[in-house]
Parts: sequence; structure tokens; C-alpha cells
Amino acid sequence: MIDTLVDAGFSVKKCCEVLSVSSAGYYLAKTRPMSPTKIRREWLNGLIREVHADSRGTYGSRRVHAELTKGRGVHVSRGLVTILMHNAGIAGIPGPRKVKRVKGTPTSDDLVQRKFERSLLDELWVSDITEHPTREGKVYCCCVLDTCSRRIVGWSIDSVQDTTFVVNALDMAIKQRRVKKGSVVHSDRLSPPSSPPGPSPNGSATPA
Repeated sequence: MIDTLVDAGFSVKKCCEVLSVSSAGYYLAKTRPMSPTKIRREWLNGLIREVHADSRGTYGSRRVHAELTKGRGVHVSRGLVTILMHNAGIAGIPGPRKVKRVKGTPTSDDLVQRKFERSLLDELWVSDITEHPTREGKVYCCCVLDTCSRRIVGWSIDSVQDTTFVVNALDMAIKQRRVKKGSVVHSDRLSPPSSPPGPSPNGSATPA
């Protein structure tokens, strides 16, 4: 705090008097080497900013923590990530409301495990649905993205979320690209309630 006030033009002596801190103690703390804990937190701050920037500012503490632990092998608690992001003023965009799993509905296994990097085209597609409010009501967009090229290979727009809406996006992707044996389609959300059994949250499937 004193450093911030000094940068704003106040004298060190006056700041120390107001905050009841001795000038000698301030200069001693300023020249004291950083503790291992502080050094680690500064390192984590850099990693968190990097992950958040790579997500285009969309990841919150939950996804940042998942990327650090599962994607980069960093041992850190979710609580510490939340605290560091809060102190740094970093936040993600609000996500969709949680969808309850339908009891008795078959779901696919997670074949990706948050490892989205691929060196070849059409090995892994990821899909998601976004909601857009308009004057005439809500419009939904389903996109299928190839993780190697980072290009949208299939999409569908409709005013309702149903089986046809999702299948149209995947059908466009299959028609435009060469689907290989073992290719994976990954989604972080449940298929609409009227859909046939498909990917679960963090679930994957191979296109037929």
C-alpha cells in the first residue's frame, strides 16, 4: 500500500506516520528477499494469467485450476487459484447453468481428459451451444471446431435446441471434412433432453 501511495506522489515518511509503520521497518521489508511461498505465488500468478489469456479471458477459477493440474501437471489447490485470481482481478465469463444428469441415460466416457492439442486435422472436434437474445426471441448456435486448425467445420442456427439442431451442425462437419476412424467429438454439455443417448458433460463420442 505504501508503494502505491508513494507512486501517487506522497512521501514515505508521511505514509508511514498515517499507517503507524516505522520508516526503518518499511525499508527493511522492501529490501528483504522474497520467501519461497511468495516466489511460488508469483510463479503461479504468471501461469494463471497465461492460461486465462489463452482462453481469451473466458476461463474462471474452476477451468484455470483444471488446466493447471490436468493440462500442465502443476500441483495447486482450487482454493489458492481462486484467491490468486481474485487478488489479481482476473475472472472468467459466467457459464451456463448446471444441467442435471438424466438418471438411466447412457453416457459416453471422457476420451480427451482436457488434452485438446492435436497435430493432425480432424482427429478431435469440440462442440458447444451458445445462446443469443434477439428482439424476436432467443437464437441458439451450435458450432463444431477442429482443435488442430482452430477452424469451425460445422455449425447450425435455430430458435430451439433439439436433436435436429445438434445433428445438423455435426452433419455439416462430416460432409465438409474427411472423418477418420477413431476421430473424436467432445462436448462439455449434455445433449438436449429430446436427443438420443450422446455425450455427457465432459463426454466424448466417435462420429458414426
